[in-house]
Amino acid sequence: MEQRSNAGSSGQAAPRSAAARGCSQRPGSWALLPALCLTLALPAPAWALPTAPAPRHSLADELSRSRELLAAANASLHRVKELGTLGFECTLEEVDLEDITKNQMNTITACTSEDPATGNCPVLERSTFDMSKCLQGIHKDLNAYRAELKNFKDQKVLATIDEMMKALKTSSGSAPQPSASTGLTSFKGRMRLCSILHAFQIRTVTINRMMNYLTSLESAL
Repeated sequence: MEQRSNAGSSGQAAPRSAAARGCSQRPGSWALLPALCLTLALPAPAWALPTAPAPRHSLADELSRSRELLAAANASLHRVKELGTLGFECTLEEVDLEDITKNQMNTITACTSEDPATGNCPVLERSTFDMSKCLQGIHKDLNAYRAELKNFKDQKVLATIDEMMKALKTSSGSAPQPSASTGLTSFKGRMRLCSILHAFQIRTVTINRMMNYLTSLESAL
């Protein structure tokens, strides 16, 4: 499920070939490899719905907020590139992606499980799917990225993260401390910020796709 999207607010994901390229073993890509593989394993809700208890509330608000989040992430990355904020061309080719959520519950681990039949790519497991856990994983992702992007001071991004977290109606504990190495004061910090912005944009694609899937699941129950 997790792959690059075209810049803009349409919320449409990049062509499948981009996901295939993302799964290549370029330096730094391993951190997001399982997430990139997920786009190839996600079943269509119309014919492969996992068994799940009735949701606590309608997911329409979460879906709307996830679209706003994706649009804000795309716009922020676009502005950085257009304005040259970081002093270099902030592209995926210039940085090694860093998954800051790999050591905690996140969207990928909470919403999927690894299936040996798909080469250990994450898949939705019907028998063990837990919607509440999935939403909590999304919340934890947003909590982590908000802390890292706080010093970047893109108020639109921070506001849409806050609104999405509020809509999820769950908790992910206390906010983590932002890394001292993420900021605009040093070249190393700007390189890391570029990496975080790309990883965040990719994760918002995943979150948006998962919310679309869960909304389809909800309407079918």
